[in-house]
Amino acid sequence: MIDIDPNSNGLPGISQLREIVGAVMTVGLILAVLALIVSAIVWAYGSNSSNPHLAGRGKIGVLVSCGAAVLCGAAVTLVNFFWDVGQAV
Repeated sequence: MIDIDPNSNGLPGISQLREIVGAVMTVGLILAVLALIVSAIVWAYGSNSSNPHLAGRGKIGVLVSCGAAVLCGAAVTLVNFFWDVGQAV
């Protein structure tokens, strides 16, 4: 039986890579908030100007930006979940 676990100090630069991944997650969350704001403005403008196409695009943008924020926030949990599933196989 082979038992292999992730090695946090096997390669040089692992701690810097973790910091980079954390920074990318932060940037992703900031961009999701920006997309939410822009989409809400588009939705409001489309509704106010009686433009259903623009309002619909704004609604979709709001949903997509919320989904992106959920995925950015849950990325570590999702990877850990699937890592555990893979270890159970």
